Amino acid sequence: MTGTHFDPAGYDAQLAAKRERLAQLLAPFDAPQARVFESPREHYRLRAEFRLWRENEERFYAMFAPGDNRTPILIDDFPIASRQINDLMPRLKAGWQASTALSHKLFQVEFLTTLAGDALITLCYHRKLDAHWQAAAEPLAAELGVSLIGRAKGQRIVIGNDQVIEKLTVAGREYSYRQPEGSFTQPNGRVNEKMLAWAYEALGERSDDLLELYCGNGNFTLPLATRVRRVLATEISKTSVYAALGNLEDNRVGNVTLVRLSAEELTEALNEVRPFRRLQGIDLKSYAFGSVFVDPPRAGMDPDTCELTRRFERILYISCNPETLATNIAQLHDTHRIERCALFDQFPYTHHMESGVLLVRR
Repeated sequence: MTGTHFDPAGYDAQLAAKRERLAQLLAPFDAPQARVFESPREHYRLRAEFRLWRENEERFYAMFAPGDNRTPILIDDFPIASRQINDLMPRLKAGWQASTALSHKLFQVEFLTTLAGDALITLCYHRKLDAHWQAAAEPLAAELGVSLIGRAKGQRIVIGNDQVIEKLTVAGREYSYRQPEGSFTQPNGRVNEKMLAWAYEALGERSDDLLELYCGNGNFTLPLATRVRRVLATEISKTSVYAALGNLEDNRVGNVTLVRLSAEELTEALNEVRPFRRLQGIDLKSYAFGSVFVDPPRAGMDPDTCELTRRFERILYISCNPETLATNIAQLHDTHRIERCALFDQFPYTHHMESGVLLVRR
């Protein structure tokens, strides 16, 4: 692997820099010292995406530096990716090199793997896929032991399954997760388990109800539901909603009501600004919410949603952007204090970090 910032020898120093950065951002709010959860040094990333670069009739895995799409960094192996991805890379390459039907106008490859050993590969093309492609792809998928998806404009051909199954253990219980192709999943499985365990512990055993915003495929919903009486969870992505509903059923979690609403729409519903057909049959006033759990996108919570969370005794917040986390906490600091905080190193060798805080009413 060439041209990346992969440097296991420098891991401790880069993690210390993240710890200091988070401490500085949360210092104005008298935050306690963050609990730090390290990542494996290598083979931690469960998904990877590569463009393909053609030289002398051969296609290579390639990546590009930010802002430069003309100078490829050719990839033979990818030590930050799972061992399964590294095992599949040369075998997949040999497969397309041996088949014009597979290699013709192939421009991108996406890998999705799980700690449980499941794998799905997506091949993206600048041409329409035909019966010759499928005839070549089916034996390759069988040989690799994976599901395979071919994508072209207006086309999606699935060989096997269009999702993988992950299994994560929290507080001694194993949870099964459907992870559909193309939907968001946490890339670092081991750190994800640590995030789930921290959130489970921080929420504690409760006798009231939980509101969850941005629930995705139910990553946090499943273990947190075992800590409360009932959960009302919201998510706007249809793909994620369907996966979450399946995950709730697969894990026999029966105390969660999931509605397809954005956080902003739910805020309007709770404020009785306007009714929503998707909430028909759900009595919002029957819930005794004591806590709210949020895992928003990088932009953080909008001001109205942030103001909504102020109503709750406890706010459990997972963030992928410490700057917007600090902005949201500044809005809440007059009514809530930080009782716990954590740093989860989801993205080693980058400046990105995942963090978590538990805010409780003063």
